Amino acid sequence: MNAPRQERRADAQGDGERASDNARTAQDARPYPFLGARQLLAELLGTFALTFTAAGGPVIVAASGVSVGLPALVVAPALLVMAMIYSVGNLSDAHFNPAVTLAFTLRKDFPWRRVPGYWLAQVVGAVAAALLLRALFGPVGHLGATLPHQREMASLVMEIVLTFFLITVILATASNHKIVGHNAALAVAGTIALDGLFAAPISGASMNPARSFGPALVGGEMSTYWIYLVGPLCGAVIAVVVAWLLRGGTSGYAMDAAQGD
Repeated sequence: MNAPRQERRADAQGDGERASDNARTAQDARPYPFLGARQLLAELLGTFALTFTAAGGPVIVAASGVSVGLPALVVAPALLVMAMIYSVGNLSDAHFNPAVTLAFTLRKDFPWRRVPGYWLAQVVGAVAAALLLRALFGPVGHLGATLPHQREMASLVMEIVLTFFLITVILATASNHKIVGHNAALAVAGTIALDGLFAAPISGASMNPARSFGPALVGGEMSTYWIYLVGPLCGAVIAVVVAWLLRGGTSGYAMDAAQGD
């Protein structure tokens, strides 16, 4: 007599749990409010943090007179990128670099209509970081602007090659248009540090037009900025072509429905 009642209670409990699970699933599937604006804000904050760290190193050395050495100056931005990938990668996809956004777009993993917003957010973040550095320390250390230390053509070619390395690693480890996950974070950070360790004495190892633009604009170092615009963008295009030759094309836009794309 008790067995049927217990079975009915178990069935009712199971139905309740399934209904609760379905409710949570439906709630998780709802569009994230203001997702587009939050993604742009995350890109702005990520590029701000990257520029503040990468440009701030030389500025602080010049302001304090305490040298921390080349390894620290190039590893610090790499660690920052790794941390920001873990922090906001699942939200904005952690580009923080116009060359990365271009690469994903050319590979048809990111829609062209979102590119202007991402590029604007990245540039604004970089300029804001340079303005803060100037307000804190004054116009010292070229405000951390990336400058060619050898011939301009050698620096241009170096930026093309370094960005090719970086974008190749990103395309190989990222999930579609998203630089997320342990493998991507470690691989990207390691490549940034590696490129800087051996190539910073030549071109500054920027690999990022936004990171270079902020300090160059605020610090009045625009005469050689073209190197850090043309080089990374060319390197990104070459990396996409090589990735296509190695692995073939993609299946088109890989956007999540929750992102509204």
